[in-house]
Amino acid sequence: MRKLAHSTFLVIHLLFHHTLVIIVINGSQVSCDLTVSNIRQIPEILLSQKKSSLASTFKIALFADLHYGENAWTDWGPQQDVNSDKVMSTILDQEVPDFVIYLGDVITGNNIPVANASFYWDQAISPTRSRGIPWATIFGNHDDAHFEWPMEWFSSTGIPQVQCLEHCSTVSEKARSFRSTTRLELIKNEMHKNKQYSFTKNGPINLWPSVSNYVIQVSSFDGRNHHPISYLYFLDSGGGSYPEVISSAQATWFENQSYAINSDSRVPELIFWHIPSKAYKDVAPRFGIHRPCVGSINKESVAAQEAEMGIMNILVNKPSVKAMFVGHNHGLDWCCPHEKLWLCFARHTGYGGYGNWPRGARMIEITEKPFSIKSWIKMEDGKKHSEIILS
Repeated sequence: MRKLAHSTFLVIHLLFHHTLVIIVINGSQVSCDLTVSNIRQIPEILLSQKKSSLASTFKIALFADLHYGENAWTDWGPQQDVNSDKVMSTILDQEVPDFVIYLGDVITGNNIPVANASFYWDQAISPTRSRGIPWATIFGNHDDAHFEWPMEWFSSTGIPQVQCLEHCSTVSEKARSFRSTTRLELIKNEMHKNKQYSFTKNGPINLWPSVSNYVIQVSSFDGRNHHPISYLYFLDSGGGSYPEVISSAQATWFENQSYAINSDSRVPELIFWHIPSKAYKDVAPRFGIHRPCVGSINKESVAAQEAEMGIMNILVNKPSVKAMFVGHNHGLDWCCPHEKLWLCFARHTGYGGYGNWPRGARMIEITEKPFSIKSWIKMEDGKKHSEIILS
């Protein structure tokens, strides 16, 4: 790796329909790129799909609120994970996205009885990994939540039982402590085991305890130069082990990063975090969903972050920010305008978590020429709805 003299970014390349994706974060530049002659990081099957396409587009699937590992000690819980596998597999096979974003609450940490939640995290990303599709993750409020004793453990024998899957090592004192698997442990495990496809980063250490704060740059490549098309920002909105908030430090970090790489606001920016900001409450539709909002379910009130510490003021005053995407509320899937940007919910993807609404995923498609950002909901039954042009 060679150091960049005046940059705080790491650059890694991915394929973008005859173009490239570049990740930007933290200090060094990876010199290799993924051209046709140097394609080791992307399997040939993915390359052949891109070569057959004439459209210069980049498609993203958002998988929100999977909640793997919920009620893991029952027959019901593991079956929900199987059902979630099927939802993701259907969407991945039908939409064939270029990239996947796991939008928080990948697991239900408060239901996982040993400090080994990474097993469920690995299971949740396996449909994407097995297809050779790159991905990135951010944290939700359940991912590292403290374990909660299920009352039924006391009903039969009166002695809480350690539940350990086959992959676990022998039940140890560490396992018997029932401590949660931390954010940092989860993210480091993902990065270590999935170096080929995981583009997740644990972000600047000075933003701790928030972990998943990083930037992805989507660029085109004309054979000589890379041309930025869009920046994707990922922020950790807390919950679980710390308050549900985007801190003032994170807001400053975003402002500084955006100024450093996009000072003239020429390149469009998209924002991803898990828990909606209070601005979502301001624009939430009442009594159904009506234009200019677009969506299909509006079944609950917005459960927003605990406080607003400046991030929204920065976003609404930056013309390059086009849309924000969150999960958390399983009964909402709308997009509504706020100032000059769009506030969007994903669709509840996993069978874990509350609610019986049909599962699906929000799709995002970035087109280079003419530039546009389009989004829609893809359902587990294959139907598509709520298409909207965001830019």
